Amino acid sequence: MIRKIIHIDEEKCNGCGLCARACHESAIGIIDGKAKLLREDYCDGLGDCLPACPTNAISFVEREAAAYDEAAVLENKKKLAETPGHTGCPGSMARRIQKNGHSEDSATPIMNATTVSESKLQQWPVQIKLVPVHAPYFDNADLLIAADCTAYAYANFHQDFIKGKITLIGCPKLDAVDYSEKLTQIIRQNNIKSVTIVRMEVPCCGGIQHATVNAMKASGKFLPWQVYTISTDGRIIS
Repeated sequence: MIRKIIHIDEEKCNGCGLCARACHESAIGIIDGKAKLLREDYCDGLGDCLPACPTNAISFVEREAAAYDEAAVLENKKKLAETPGHTGCPGSMARRIQKNGHSEDSATPIMNATTVSESKLQQWPVQIKLVPVHAPYFDNADLLIAADCTAYAYANFHQDFIKGKITLIGCPKLDAVDYSEKLTQIIRQNNIKSVTIVRMEVPCCGGIQHATVNAMKASGKFLPWQVYTISTDGRIIS
């Protein structure tokens, strides 16, 4: 049948997940960092998701589509409600993390700090591939871009590096992507104050440093930045 249904422009979508939250039919999910219409027959064509989208990536189109199936929607919502911890998009839903009603203040790494007992992470997601280009937590942020192995090798990673920063992690070898373009967009389109790069001593880890430096150059901004290198036995060696 020909009917009104939503269309999502993936080029405009930043993966924030606000549309998925606004959709009462659970018709939208976040897949690979982008909003997707999961099933045509879940979309009622009322458009509660449209005003929730900060990038105007959602619009109405009239096209051949399966009829809205209220029974299927109710059955799906019942299944989701029975799934412990289900959020509709646990991996990509952008959100700020606050502790005790306030965020941590920015701080310079303290290399002799005591063992951390509380997470200092301020936002989610943290993977470079999943994080949206635009998010409120990027405003006036000190950015930490780290190879994901560094947090395992360096014991006091939260206290010395994550505290007071917005954290992005990745592994250029395992992801097999060049992060430069995504990082360029984040730095160029947000008010970033500084950039800290943390990498492992192994040669393949140079990819994350290379991508970040290229991104800062391509952004056209002059930001204070520094690099820390972690040894495989957990020491800061440079």
